[in-house]
Amino acid sequence: MIDLYYYTSPNARKALMMLEEVGLPYRVQWVDITTGDQHEEAYARINPNGKIPALTDDDGPGGRPVVLFESGAILLYLAEKTGRLIPADPVERLNVIKWLFWQTSSQGPLLGQAAHFVSHASQRGIDVEYAVERYRNEARRLYGVLETQLAGQDFICGQFSIADIAAFPWVRVAKGQGVRIEDFPRVDQWCSTIAARPSARKKLDRDAATLAAAKTGYYDDATWTKLFGSTAGRSPTAASPQQQGLR
Repeated sequence: MIDLYYYTSPNARKALMMLEEVGLPYRVQWVDITTGDQHEEAYARINPNGKIPALTDDDGPGGRPVVLFESGAILLYLAEKTGRLIPADPVERLNVIKWLFWQTSSQGPLLGQAAHFVSHASQRGIDVEYAVERYRNEARRLYGVLETQLAGQDFICGQFSIADIAAFPWVRVAKGQGVRIEDFPRVDQWCSTIAARPSARKKLDRDAATLAAAKTGYYDDATWTKLFGSTAGRSPTAASPQQQGLR
């Protein structure tokens, strides 16, 4: 049996979509990152990096159990296990892997930083103009890379693959990164196409509640520290810099 260690986030969404696409049975193990579950000793034995998602499979290669973390590794493992969503042709396969690595090394991390400084930090009264400008500009550059790659084809590598599953969950939250997806029409169409797939529409019982909480933009001091490992900024209930006469 496969266990997916999950909390509502773009990276975890990749693994959930992949499991739905390939049709393997799985169980969801919720890791509430707002309360610090990711730092518990039991979870550290699964993912010593203390992030989500992670995946365990009792029936790995040769019938041996496997423990995986990092979303790209999980996608590649499930593709190889099922022979799905990765080409058999060696050159085409390498092209998909190349774009998978682009997503995990560039698109995901940098869009995550854009979202942090554009959306999350501002809720704490943290306004670092250089960081906001840098990561918003980098986000737009990466959307431009994807826009160019999609010229003349419906999917990143021609056919729907793990490269698309990796990139899609980050693009669907473009607004929070300070990006107007409408400025990138091919990306916009690609995103809409994937959003219509059953795997993209899959909802878990706790997804709605966690997304609703995230949309409030409210992080108390304890939650902020657990999520971001920092005590910087003010409590959302504290006076604003303007009220304090600092700006």
